[in-house]
Amino acid sequence: MFAVTNVDDLVLLALFFARARSPWRVVGGQYLGFTGILAVAVVGALGASLLPEQVRPWLGLLPLALGLKAAWSLWRGPEDEDEPDAALGVLAMAGVTLANGGDNIGVYVPVFAVADSLWVYVVVFLALVGVWCLAGWFLASRRVVARALAKWGHIALPVVLIAIGLLVLFSG
Repeated sequence: MFAVTNVDDLVLLALFFARARSPWRVVGGQYLGFTGILAVAVVGALGASLLPEQVRPWLGLLPLALGLKAAWSLWRGPEDEDEPDAALGVLAMAGVTLANGGDNIGVYVPVFAVADSLWVYVVVFLALVGVWCLAGWFLASRRVVARALAKWGHIALPVVLIAIGLLVLFSG
């Protein structure tokens, strides 16, 4: 269940790892964002909804804004880029992970609602976030993938972020 709902996140992780100066920012952001997803799913499973359904699509504004900012920096050229890693901070990564987690929440809530040992899911999923981060880092560090990300990653990141933002915005 974790892998199926996070395949898209693996692509994002590889893109973020390829551009980040500090991989720990990516890992920290991924954990922070996924902890938010789990918190919403657990609260949802317990019968309450943290966010009204009509508000959830607006979470798409975060990856959309980050994608537009990255696209603007790309268009302006490297001389305009004071800190290329600025948009890849812990909070930015967490926000993208959380905004991209609508499908996760939609799948997790019904499963968590009927689970006997909810805490087991939470612990296993948090451990799997570490595995996912390693997989994203591994992909980004493979010579073939690294060359492709070096050549196209600066273009792919804004495109992927904008696509996720629009998908989240229009899914509601």
